Amino acid sequence: MTTDYQPIPYDFVHYGADEMVEKANLFYQQIKLRRSVRDFCAEPIPNDVIKAAIRAAGTAPNGANMQPWHFVAVSNPELKRKIRLAAEEEERVFYESRASDQWLDALSHLGTDAEKPFLETASHLIVIFLRKFSYDENGKKLKNYYTSESVGIATGFLIDALHHAGVATLTHTPSPMKFLNEILDRPTDERPYMILVAGKPEKNCQVPQIEKKPLSEIATFID
Repeated sequence: MTTDYQPIPYDFVHYGADEMVEKANLFYQQIKLRRSVRDFCAEPIPNDVIKAAIRAAGTAPNGANMQPWHFVAVSNPELKRKIRLAAEEEERVFYESRASDQWLDALSHLGTDAEKPFLETASHLIVIFLRKFSYDENGKKLKNYYTSESVGIATGFLIDALHHAGVATLTHTPSPMKFLNEILDRPTDERPYMILVAGKPEKNCQVPQIEKKPLSEIATFID
């Protein structure tokens, strides 16, 4: 088997133990303030902010470096409205017949329903597509690896980057989402993974009162 492996030096920044702890705690203090927002205002977010955040997402680790994602950033009002109408159609079916009573009970404290005005009012909708396959320069079809894991990590990077830049976000996953391929003219072999709503919250925005599990419930440390 031949290999194209050509390593280069890694320009890694080394910190002392105390600085590592400080930086880790600082990041936690910042990221714990992020909340899912459903009340957005129409204030536009500069495209350069969205571009920089997507570049950050594109640095995420992924299977075999196939980078199995595509991001479509939508700020066009007409397209946002089309996405809202199509998403609400699916959401109405979800709330009326697809979702079990247990599922609806789990959602009840979040105050969600089939109406999704944020899809139209927020500055940007970043639609994330998962690519099961890639194509080389000759058009040969290539399999991508660990696609769900890879796109999930990249989405996390994107959310963190936007929060760091002062942009509020909401993850939205109407099901099914194939309408996004048609509206955004994406290939049928790309799977819509998520709509990430991005923008500024309304002045009097409110969010659900929730608590996160303590460290003792989400982690085990074995020395």
